[in-house]
Amino acid sequence: MLQRDHRFRTQVHQLTDACVFVAAFWLAYVLRDNPSLSHLFGLKAVSGDEFYKIEWLCLVIFPIAPLVLESQGFYNRIILGSRPAMLWSLSKGCFIVTIGLVLLLFLFKQTPNAPRGVMIFFGIIGFSLVWAKEELLRLALSSRLAKAQYRRRIIIAGTPSEIIRLRRMLQSRGDDSIEITAEFNIAEATPKHLIELLHEHSISGVLVSARHTQLERVESVIQLCEIEGVEAWLFADFFATQIAHASFDEMFGHPLLIFRSTPEASWQILAKLLLDFFGALTLLAFLTVIPVIPLIAVVIKLTSPGPVFFRQQRSGLNGAPFNIFKFRTMGSNAEQLKHELAAMNEMSGPVFKVTNDPRVTPIGKWLRKFSLDELPQLFNVLRGEMSLVGPRPLPVDEVKRFNDLAHRRRLSVKPGLTCLWQVRGRNKITDFQEWVRLDLEYIDNWSIWLDLFILLRTVPVVFIGTGAK
Repeated sequence: MLQRDHRFRTQVHQLTDACVFVAAFWLAYVLRDNPSLSHLFGLKAVSGDEFYKIEWLCLVIFPIAPLVLESQGFYNRIILGSRPAMLWSLSKGCFIVTIGLVLLLFLFKQTPNAPRGVMIFFGIIGFSLVWAKEELLRLALSSRLAKAQYRRRIIIAGTPSEIIRLRRMLQSRGDDSIEITAEFNIAEATPKHLIELLHEHSISGVLVSARHTQLERVESVIQLCEIEGVEAWLFADFFATQIAHASFDEMFGHPLLIFRSTPEASWQILAKLLLDFFGALTLLAFLTVIPVIPLIAVVIKLTSPGPVFFRQQRSGLNGAPFNIFKFRTMGSNAEQLKHELAAMNEMSGPVFKVTNDPRVTPIGKWLRKFSLDELPQLFNVLRGEMSLVGPRPLPVDEVKRFNDLAHRRRLSVKPGLTCLWQVRGRNKITDFQEWVRLDLEYIDNWSIWLDLFILLRTVPVVFIGTGAK
C-alpha cells in the first residue's frame, strides 16, 4: 500500500476508534445502571446520572485512546494480517487506556463518580467494540466485491533484473492491496505494447523503476500514463542513501525529490514545540516560586567572587552559535586556565571533560552533581535555541575540531537539556564516538514518545546524581 493511502486509512481508523472508546465509556455507565447486571457481578448499583459529572473525560479519551493504540503498533499492520497480533496489541492498548483513566480519576479525586466497576466495564466494552469493528472490516474486505474495489492492479515497468527485484519486494510484504497484473520491459518493448496492457488488464497504476534505464524512456511511460489517466509510480531509488528518507514535494509548482535524515514537519514536531515552551515555562515558574533558582543565585554570589551566571558560545541547530546560560560553577578565570588542564582530559575526541577539575568551586561541585547548574538553560528553551530533549550543545571551538563529518549530523536537530547520553551513562561514557552514536540513535528514532521517555528517565538520574562529574 502507498504510504499516503496508508496514512489516510490510519487516520480514518483512529477517528473511528476514538468514537468507539467514547461510546464504550458511556455504555459502561449504562450497564452499571442496570441493577440486574450490577447484582450479577456483585457490584453496588450506580446511577447513570453520575456519568455527567465526569463527562469531561470523553475529551481525554477521544485523542488519547488512538495514540495509545498507535504506540502499541495497532495501526502498523496489514488489515487482513495476523489476528493474534491484532488482539495482542489491542488488549495492551485497552489495558493502558483503562489504567490511565483510573490514575486520572484518582488524581482529580473523582473515584466516587466513577467506581472501579465502571472502569472494568469500559475496558471490556472498548476491547469488544474495537475487535468487532476489526472483524467486520476483515469480513467486508474478504468478499469478492471488496477485493475488486480494494486492490490496485498494477504493471511493473523496468529492465528484466529490476522487474524481478520489484516483484520479490512486493511479494515479500504480503500486501493484498496490490496485484501485479503484467510486466513491461522498458528497455525493449514499445509504447504500443504498454497501451495494450493498460487496456487489456484495466490497470490502475504503473510502477516504474529507473535505476539503470534512460530517463527518456521513463518520461515516455509517464506521459503515456498521463494521457490514459493511469497513475504512474516512479520508484526513485536511483540515488543510494543509507540514512536519508526520500519524500516528494513541490516548489513554485515544480516537483522536488527531498532526501531528509531528520524528522519532517508533523503534528509530533508541533507537540514537541509545545512541550518545550510550556514545559520550560512551568519549570521556571515552579523553581522560582519554591524558590530554588533564587537560592542558588544567592549562594553562588556569597561563596565565590564573580557573576552568578556563566555564558558561553555553543553550537546550536545546524551549527549556528548561540549564548548558553548556566549557573557559574567555576572561578571567574576558568576559561583562561582551560589550556593548562588539557593533559587531564578524560574524553577522547574534541570534547573536554575532567572528573576532579580544580577550577570548580565547592558549591559548583554540588550543583554539577545534581545538574542544577543547567537550570538557566530553560531560558534558552523559551528563546527557541534549545529543546528539553536533544543532543547536548558543545562549545563552538570543540565543534570546529570534529575530525569526522558524520559527527556534524548531531547538529541537525535542536540541542537539548537531556538526551540518551544522560540516561544511559552520562559522564561515565568517555568515548566521544559512543556519545555521538547515542545522539544519532536519538535522531534516527525520534518520536514525541521517546522524548517523554527520556524526560521520565532523566528525573531519577538527576536526583541520584548518577555519573556526574
